[in-house]
Amino acid sequence: MKFRLLLLGFVVLASYSCKNEPTSSLADYQGDETYTVIVGENKVGYLKTNISGDTINIDYDYKNNGRGPTMKETIVLNPEGFPTSWDVTGNTTFGNAIDEHFSLEGENASWTDATGSGSATLEEPQLYVNQFGSPYSTVLAARLLLNAPENTLPVLPAGNLTLTKMENVTVPNASGDGELALTTYALSGADLDPSYFILDDAQKFFAYISPRYIVIREGFEAVEKDMRQLSENYSAERYENLQKEFAHNYNGKVRISNVRVFDPKTLSLTEPVSVVVEGEKIAAIEAADASGEDEIQIEGNGGTLVPGLFEMHAHTGDDDALLNVLAGVTSFRDMGNDTEVLSSLIEKIESGVLAGPRVTRLGFIEGKSQYNANNGIVVESKEEALAAVDTYDSLGFYGVKLYNSMNGDWAPDIVKKAHDQGLFVTGHVPAFSNANAMLNAGFDEMTHINQTMLGWVLEPDEDTRTLLRLTAMKRFPELDLNSPKVQETMDLFVANNTAIDPTLAIHEMLMLSRNGEVTPGAVDYIDHMPPNEQRSLKVALAQIADDEEDKAYREAYAKIVETLKMMKDKGIFIVAGTDLGGAFNLHRELELYNQQLGYTPAELLKLASYDMAAYLGKDDLGSIEPGKLADFFLVPGNPVEDIKAIKTIALVSRGGTIYYPTEVYPAFGITPFTEKPEVKE
Repeated sequence: MKFRLLLLGFVVLASYSCKNEPTSSLADYQGDETYTVIVGENKVGYLKTNISGDTINIDYDYKNNGRGPTMKETIVLNPEGFPTSWDVTGNTTFGNAIDEHFSLEGENASWTDATGSGSATLEEPQLYVNQFGSPYSTVLAARLLLNAPENTLPVLPAGNLTLTKMENVTVPNASGDGELALTTYALSGADLDPSYFILDDAQKFFAYISPRYIVIREGFEAVEKDMRQLSENYSAERYENLQKEFAHNYNGKVRISNVRVFDPKTLSLTEPVSVVVEGEKIAAIEAADASGEDEIQIEGNGGTLVPGLFEMHAHTGDDDALLNVLAGVTSFRDMGNDTEVLSSLIEKIESGVLAGPRVTRLGFIEGKSQYNANNGIVVESKEEALAAVDTYDSLGFYGVKLYNSMNGDWAPDIVKKAHDQGLFVTGHVPAFSNANAMLNAGFDEMTHINQTMLGWVLEPDEDTRTLLRLTAMKRFPELDLNSPKVQETMDLFVANNTAIDPTLAIHEMLMLSRNGEVTPGAVDYIDHMPPNEQRSLKVALAQIADDEEDKAYREAYAKIVETLKMMKDKGIFIVAGTDLGGAFNLHRELELYNQQLGYTPAELLKLASYDMAAYLGKDDLGSIEPGKLADFFLVPGNPVEDIKAIKTIALVSRGGTIYYPTEVYPAFGITPFTEKPEVKE
């Protein structure tokens, strides 16, 4: 699942006068409620509420994969249900401290969050989207939006929030007697995608739902899978409608004229040409001014066609599939997912129902522990791990990925079995082991550069199933990269021809993001994002306690870059992936390789397309040549001179289906980056 959950709290602001001691808006909701947090069918935490008078106290805590948020909220409502104060304290999933406060006094609203402070004088009711908080807050917004014109209200800091009724459903009562009537809703406008939740007929909170994560009323855990499926259905329907509206499947040939093509074999651009697509393949490359009968002609305006990019560290979901295609990312390597959900998603993508990259699947194998990730196949013995290899092999997976709670002593046998069956092996370094052991076991690739480097700074009994695998990176500045222990690992990489999937962009985000500052990787696009997405891009992931810790993280990131430079110089193959959902973050990953590792823009275009296609054995991808699949994108600029040119995309072809990002981005609240090319039909 993605490294952050988009859980938003919503506060409504208003100024009004009241008479004769009006009844509390919470009169019908007094007392305690408990909700269970479930991830991938496993109970991982709780949400508890206590309502007394006009005050709501919330205790929210869950842990998945050794990490998760812990927070407490205190909310005071006025008689109409509008919060007059809201305090949130605790920590985020990756440990950043939460200390958020909102207050309303008369017409004056003020708030403080991780990005700083803000205020507003209210002339009419407005919704304030708070930065942190539990999903319970959706019910407070819903009760007010249900009475708003068109179920929409303006929000602070900017934009609008809309409530949409999805459907009525029933579930068996927890007592086993009769049924409980429910209504599902979508809340949209604050972020790139809507959030989905469920209320009962008394407008009491029942569940917050997503395909893998749910917060559900205690006693109703037996129906959680059905409730999560509802969110999957709603999300799929949204993206199916976007596909119907914005995917262009032209009849006959499509000619993209007056373009230069990036050639990965020469690391250069061709002279101006026109590229002809027929069906899902490239039919011909002809003169720039050539034409043919019964063709659709798209004017390239002297821009550059680049082969589709590969995101090599993805966890595919329909919510990021289309956004990746719009960013020129036409292929994914999925590093671990719910097998059933992913299979269904791939089927929809390949049949054209949904837009999305081509997906190469790795099977996720995790060991059972109190810290295990709830993904893929969770095993309790070596025999079960070996059986998991057979399962993934039978399903046609490309390889397997081992994870944190796996017993490292099992790795040699797992790798041997996988290799005997022709499967690729990669993964994290299991807890209480180190990179050398995995390299000696035969890993084809190591994921996340910190996983390798931690073996140089940890004591044998330190547990990387917790946030220690992130916080211990503060020790990196003291590393001597020429020391025997470091060079031993480097030599094993070289001797075994093992690649590294460093996910540098996520390390930059973790170690260099600071509260109130735009995270470095988003500087070039933040102004195009919807308001709350902009806000989320100004928050640190980790807790930076003081100047000393700030310095340690910055120097640790510099040591990571130095390590990757050394790896590159030694000829260790670097695989470009993000673990951040790809799209704009993959652009940043490549930009970092250019700025900090010394790759030229042309080398990076080749690395992220042609080299990754060869690495995965995809001979029909990676370059723009007749007979190959038509996966490419058009940029107005010259990315061979400046890698940042790939951030401005005018057209994407994914197997001959054409998308114009300028048409689609407004559906996500994103301001387009360029003009739509001229199309002559």
